[in-house]
Amino acid sequence: MPAETRTAVDKALDLVEAVARADRPPRLTDLAEEVGLHRATAYRVLVDLVRRGWVLRAGDRYLPGTAVLRLSSSAARNSLGALARPVLDRLSERTGMMVNLQVPEADRSRVIDVVRPDRLAMISRLMGEALPVHRFAGPLALVAALEPADRAPYLRTAEADGHPLDGPDGLLADVERTARTGFAVEYGRNEQPVASLGRAVVTRPGAPVCAVTLVGLGAEIDENRLCLLQELLREATDDLGRILSGPGSPASSSPSVAVPTASAPPSIDAARAASESPTAGEHRAGGLHVTDPTESATATPSPSPSPSPEGQS
Repeated sequence: MPAETRTAVDKALDLVEAVARADRPPRLTDLAEEVGLHRATAYRVLVDLVRRGWVLRAGDRYLPGTAVLRLSSSAARNSLGALARPVLDRLSERTGMMVNLQVPEADRSRVIDVVRPDRLAMISRLMGEALPVHRFAGPLALVAALEPADRAPYLRTAEADGHPLDGPDGLLADVERTARTGFAVEYGRNEQPVASLGRAVVTRPGAPVCAVTLVGLGAEIDENRLCLLQELLREATDDLGRILSGPGSPASSSPSVAVPTASAPPSIDAARAASESPTAGEHRAGGLHVTDPTESATATPSPSPSPSPEGQS
């Protein structure tokens, strides 16, 4: 089809199809050449596709968005879930915990992949469900990584559900603590005695791509294991960020560290008691529990800056 006869819809569909059939996540230049568009034109169309969920941007590369994944299984071979699955499997093996992958949507996050050990079969997988920020660690980590002006839709959802925004137990305090530490821990807000630890994958400031969350019984995310779980989660999210940034940034080759797990899940009473006892160096507000980096060896690295349209290759 001659370029001059293509409509705006043609250009958008050409780009969506090019992203879906690529052997690996393409860059702007790759896409523009593939579909025969000027780089500036391709970039403008991609901005709208990202906004509508048809394309997901990870640094200077593009992946099929959640809208495509819900409509076509053919995109699965190059989806975020396919690229992240080895990281999720390894994190679950190292920790013995359930691991899920979430992506941001308009006012919630959506679970797009789950690895659940048999011993945690009693915990809901939540696969495909949209999660509000005030009840889960994953969306809290994502919202905290957004620019403050972009958090409003997520906060409105919590407020509409009756969750307070202000005060020491309010959601704004939770978001501020999570933005400062890079980690959020939730105890029993959605399901007792379940707890979860989440961290966002950020390839450019203010635009988290996804979040990885560890899920288990509250007694398993205790004083003795929390710092080690944070370190393993940090390694996993950093590895995923490098995978999404392309082959030029290899995944971490740090030695494997195994987290000891109980041979059987602790009783509900024991898990609930452990989840109600904050430890030194930790803050808990409204069921959310975050370790202050000044009291912990774990720190969140600064994401790399996003390239401008002209700087992409």
